Amino acid sequence: MMAYWVLFFGIAVVSWVVQMNLQNKFKKYSKIPTGNGMTGRDVALKMLHDNGIYDVQVTHTPGQLTDHYNPTNKTVNLSEGVYESNSIMAAAVAAHECGHAVQHARMYAPLKMRSALVPVVNFASSIMTWVLLGGILMVNTFPQLLLAGIILFAMTTLFSFITLPVEINASRRALVWLSSSGITNSYNHAQAEDALRSAAYTYVVAALSSLATLVYYIMIFMGRRD
Repeated sequence: MMAYWVLFFGIAVVSWVVQMNLQNKFKKYSKIPTGNGMTGRDVALKMLHDNGIYDVQVTHTPGQLTDHYNPTNKTVNLSEGVYESNSIMAAAVAAHECGHAVQHARMYAPLKMRSALVPVVNFASSIMTWVLLGGILMVNTFPQLLLAGIILFAMTTLFSFITLPVEINASRRALVWLSSSGITNSYNHAQAEDALRSAAYTYVVAALSSLATLVYYIMIFMGRRD
């Protein structure tokens, strides 16, 4: 059990470091213009149109690092610091989110799988905490409740790991397009790549943290007194 807590604490520290690193990179690269004057919105529209996608809207959403693609209503939602910014960070983030739109249009299998899991994960997340809490309290009298909680949590962990190839592929598509379209050049392409790599690390850490927590609940279940 001690080894687990060391691992869990280590992941928590790494998660904090990765988040701080991403925020620092966001601030740093948000001050560096791409040189062509194109805003995040402009970049998003160009990437969509270059890929033959005209049924996806580009809009803005409040907050920082809240950028996302919504496959349900086909919208690329860019945060306030990306939508109107002409920085290398804005271009990288906008292209990444459009990478998801391209995945959707090309019926990229991992994205389809993740989208199919969304309703299940939403349901699991809505009751999981209470089921796990009740299961831990009654682990020796009603272990089936904790087992149900573990199954629910396993669905969220699976979702985290399926998210990894989806995010990595979207970044790869974004970087290839940024270079081929001339949005980035030999001077700033490495900065766009660094920004997206830092963002990808957050998903890796989140998946590992979810897996570590799942193992913890399994250990409680396996160690119950019959």
